[in-house]
Amino acid sequence: MTVKEDDMATMSTHAGSSGTAPRRRRFFTQLWFWVLVGIGAGILVGLLAPGVGQGSKWIADSFVQMIKVIVGPVIFCTVIIGIASLGNLARAGGLALRALSYFLLMTVIALGLGLLAANLFKPGSGFEGTPSAAAMASAEKSIGTATAADTGGFIGFIQNSLLPKSFLGPFVENSVLQILVLAILTACAISALAAPLRTRLVGGIEAIAKVIFGIIKLIMWVAPVAAFGGMAYTVAQFGSASLKNLGLLMAVFWGTCLVFVVVVLGVVSALSGFNILKVIRLIKDELFIIVGTSSSESVLPRLLTKLRAAGASRQTVGLVIPTGYSFNLDGTCIYLTLGALFIIQAGNESLPIGVQIGLALLMLLTSKGAAGVTGAGLVTLAASLQAFGGEFFSAEAIAVGIALIIGIDRVMSEGRALTNCIGNVVATLVIARWNGELDRARLAAVLDDPSLVDEAMEREHGAQQEEIGQSEALPAPRVALDKDDREAKRALV
Repeated sequence: MTVKEDDMATMSTHAGSSGTAPRRRRFFTQLWFWVLVGIGAGILVGLLAPGVGQGSKWIADSFVQMIKVIVGPVIFCTVIIGIASLGNLARAGGLALRALSYFLLMTVIALGLGLLAANLFKPGSGFEGTPSAAAMASAEKSIGTATAADTGGFIGFIQNSLLPKSFLGPFVENSVLQILVLAILTACAISALAAPLRTRLVGGIEAIAKVIFGIIKLIMWVAPVAAFGGMAYTVAQFGSASLKNLGLLMAVFWGTCLVFVVVVLGVVSALSGFNILKVIRLIKDELFIIVGTSSSESVLPRLLTKLRAAGASRQTVGLVIPTGYSFNLDGTCIYLTLGALFIIQAGNESLPIGVQIGLALLMLLTSKGAAGVTGAGLVTLAASLQAFGGEFFSAEAIAVGIALIIGIDRVMSEGRALTNCIGNVVATLVIARWNGELDRARLAAVLDDPSLVDEAMEREHGAQQEEIGQSEALPAPRVALDKDDREAKRALV
């Protein structure tokens, strides 16, 4: 029996030969359940034993650190496989152009929503609090990081943030943009090779990618523990004694993110033929992990696998998701404009609408480097205000403003990460639809029954390991999945 036939037989077995539906996995065997348990336990510890909670942050940080170790190799391998499998650089260029156009449109909308929310609700108006000495010290540290990360305008951004200084340096520094540039250059060089050699090289890279995803699967076993540590720290640190204005800022920010996801992304999804709420249900495991770790990077490898199994083509997923992690940060964009105006309002000042638009245009650029900076959102906000400068944002005003919101930044960070993640998932499916590289029937089936994609992911990490080293064409794994799906549907009828 061939690999494809064996896969089809396996899917048929799951579906059942008697016409019954595939057996659903019990909830207590699924990742989302245990992550939710970890979050709940973290909340209890943070409330009942805040001292223990404040000492638990290292658990979540360690998990995110382990994920970051493999994010660079995952992006490098995935982008190469995605572009090289096209076999046509013109198609890859067209895909990249569509993706960047979509990212630009969503960025403009997100920045505009942040400005609109700040002007409507004015969360900083009437602020009478003063930052603590500890908050001022943390703010000075963030501003120092922002100064170090200052790109010196567009040319500086190209030289310092986009173009790598060595081949291995970006992997050591975990610079997503520079890794992306290296991956694209490598993929273009491989695409220019003769077909047999290209197939062998990409096959080897694909084998390495499978090993990396196997490592990710092992790391994900401790995701519930990481969620516990992160949530315990957040609750213990934040407590219940929040100031009115800071509470309003959080409410406005989370509400604006919700409007962006449900309305903006909901409309985009509907126009592309799928339901945003079903998409959110599909990625619930990843969203729970983000809530616990406050990092969207922690789920990037899982998203790459899940979206391919859900019907998006390998090349679209391999290019759009890694690129989106630097160029499609919708939640971060909402945070930047809303946070900037909050600081102005808290200082009993106001910005003319023309100046606000100028600030938003500047943030079109500064937001693109957010994924490559530690403490991305807060540091990028400080860097943006420093770059804008002028009479509205003096060095002292920036330091005081950052100190005011630094205490709630982790809560805001969760909203940024969740919105960024959902935005990139929707972007991948939409762009795949535009390019005619979305299996719409498979996506519809997966959205109706997310357990189908879980089974496909298990097969990719497990039974299909025997495919490594075979000389089949690159699209073969996806074809096999499509055949599996049709076989399952026939068994269900």
